[in-house]
Amino acid sequence: MVKLQDMANKQESTSKRQHKPVKKTGYASAEEDNITGIASEPLYAYGYTAPLPSSTRMIGLMGMDGKRAFAEIKNDNDLINIIRTGIPKQVMTHLMEMADLTLTEMAAIVHTSDRTLRRYSPQQKLSQEQSERMIEMAKLYSRGEEVFGSMDDFKEWMNTVLLPFGNKKPKAFLDTSLGIGMIMDELGRIQYGIFA
Repeated sequence: MVKLQDMANKQESTSKRQHKPVKKTGYASAEEDNITGIASEPLYAYGYTAPLPSSTRMIGLMGMDGKRAFAEIKNDNDLINIIRTGIPKQVMTHLMEMADLTLTEMAAIVHTSDRTLRRYSPQQKLSQEQSERMIEMAKLYSRGEEVFGSMDDFKEWMNTVLLPFGNKKPKAFLDTSLGIGMIMDELGRIQYGIFA
């Protein structure tokens, strides 16, 4: 039998509980709220957005560390806004160096001529389509580095003729969003040990 006084004391102690700030995990946990027996729930449902480690890596691959517009990226909506305004050509240059792509290969990927790319100044904004392709490539190379453990191993894989890609190099599929999606899917299969 529960005494009324015990119930009142328990309710009073619960109402006096102080909420601690939420850690950057994106989840409210029982420890953080000093509650036991309650499952944690994602704070993303309530608008909490902490930068994802993958987006931080992706921004680094684009050479945009510390740039104000890129420092505020926390989710795909922020990336869409960046794409709509256009990203500077220096991102393309940085990705070319990081991915060991030639100017001719990059021109084919963004569907323009290498002469046009040479005329762009480093701060000149790319078109929405070109900006989107650079974001997709940065996401892909970030994911590849994560799956393979090093950028060099991933770049070697990108330059290897592979059966799942019709005996072509994955690098040959960088010119379309569907091609990049196919490479991402294959990376997922590699990560989880599912081979075609």
